[in-house]
Amino acid sequence: MTGRNLTDFIDSWLASWTGNQPDKLIGYYSTDAYYQDPARPTGLRGDAAILGYFRKLLAVNPAWRWRRVEVIPTEKGCCLKWEASIPTKGDDIHFTGLDIVEMEGDKITRNEVYFDASVLK
Repeated sequence: MTGRNLTDFIDSWLASWTGNQPDKLIGYYSTDAYYQDPARPTGLRGDAAILGYFRKLLAVNPAWRWRRVEVIPTEKGCCLKWEASIPTKGDDIHFTGLDIVEMEGDKITRNEVYFDASVLK
C-alpha cells in the first residue's frame, strides 16, 4: 500500500482508536499480528490476545483522539508520527509518538508503538 491509499488507511485506523470500538479496531489487524506498546513491552501475538488488550485499553480511554502528523512509507508498511489527546477532568493530556506499522495487503501484521509513557502518570 502506497501513497494516498496508505494515508487514507492510516487515518481510518487512527479514528478507530476513539469511541471504545475494539471489535472494529481489531479488524485492521491480521489474525497472527504482533502488537507492542510501552504497557506491553514484550508484545502480544494473535488477534485474540490483542483484542483482549484493546477491550481493556479502549474502555479506559474512550474519548482519546489520535491524529496523523506524518506517514513515512517503508518497504513493509510505514513509520507513523502521531499526536494524541486524552481528555481529563483537568487539563487534557497531549503527547506525540511513533508507530512502526508493517502490513500484508490491507491488514497490519506488526504494530510497535513508541512514546514517553511518563506523560500518562
